[in-house]
Amino acid sequence: MLKMGVIEPSVSPYSSPIVIVEKKDGKKRFCSDYRRLNKIVEFDAEPMPNMEAMFAKLSKAKYLSKIDLAKGYWQIPMAAEDKPKTAFTTPQGCYQWTVMPFGLKTSGAIFSRMMRSLLSPLDMIEIDNFIDDILVATETVERHLECLRALFQRLQEASLSARPSKCYLGFKRLEYLGHMVGNGMIQPEEGKMDKIAKMPRPTTKRQIRSFLGLAGFYRRFVPGFADIALPLTDATKKSQPNKVIWTKPMQVALDTLKVKLSTEPVCKLPDFSVPFTLRTDASGVGLGAMLLQDQGNGMQMVACASKKLLPAERNYSTIERECLAVVWGVRKFGPYLYGKPFCIQSDHKPLEYLEGLKATNKRLMRWALALQPYMYTIQAIPGRDNVGADLLSRSEE
Repeated sequence: MLKMGVIEPSVSPYSSPIVIVEKKDGKKRFCSDYRRLNKIVEFDAEPMPNMEAMFAKLSKAKYLSKIDLAKGYWQIPMAAEDKPKTAFTTPQGCYQWTVMPFGLKTSGAIFSRMMRSLLSPLDMIEIDNFIDDILVATETVERHLECLRALFQRLQEASLSARPSKCYLGFKRLEYLGHMVGNGMIQPEEGKMDKIAKMPRPTTKRQIRSFLGLAGFYRRFVPGFADIALPLTDATKKSQPNKVIWTKPMQVALDTLKVKLSTEPVCKLPDFSVPFTLRTDASGVGLGAMLLQDQGNGMQMVACASKKLLPAERNYSTIERECLAVVWGVRKFGPYLYGKPFCIQSDHKPLEYLEGLKATNKRLMRWALALQPYMYTIQAIPGRDNVGADLLSRSEE
């Protein structure tokens, strides 16, 4: 790194320890432990990219390319007055970064701001990014080539370089942000599912959190994830011992999540030219919601979600819990539903009264008013047709 010019000798009064982290390809990453420095660094409010919003735009994409910037953070120089603050100590002496290091709490925001200023002038909705991973998704090969030419020219003008070994051009399907996307579908990356399936039984709270963190990244594919994982999440509470006392419900939760994730669940990518259907249900312990679309092959799941009821919410009447499921489901999938007509399906007929604001208590009236900005209709369906949302709400019973 010294020969590359990304670090230089330092006599700074600051000093952070170093950490060597193994990357997924087996190589080592040199990092500085900036936890103490981060406590005094001002927060940067730059919004981070929204992964779900990116996936939502891919339903009609037939050609995909992924461009990975080489050591992205290192392509941003540090201000001279800030270099001493990045100093770190090694057995060979003290050094400081000349480029933006990994580990500073503002690094992600600064890089996102740079990428936004880089890509915005192109005014091409087919080009998007998540930190240093750029995605080009188009319907035609001609448009794809046009976007790639404009992107590479922009990168050249900004003196930013890509890593050839991590770039994939003109694919029908490819891996992006831990998911396989393409052909109108999205599913978890196969390697990640194998890793989850082979994870040993956790023995500490930290290991449980690690499992839930990895599995939770793919919760959109698992109906009732929150309720299934409840015995595991309860074991991570502060009141529980650090050394886990393993129980049968915890084993059932672990096995169930592994099975559900290893069966390669698939969701349809949303097509915003087709109306959405939201199915909701409530039980005595939880709420469930499924976002569906018929893109020509019958109703298929776009996303699902579940939520455990708070103690006070469990005391609501049946109609109140059902209405809460509707309001929560609409808010959960608001980015998909706002500004477009959609249908809410539930197996509880009194929900139809919400359309006419016929609710007689304040709570129902407040929820009915909260739905006013949305263009929806409510349809009562038989319970046998609402199996998915019903399972989401009842999976912990």
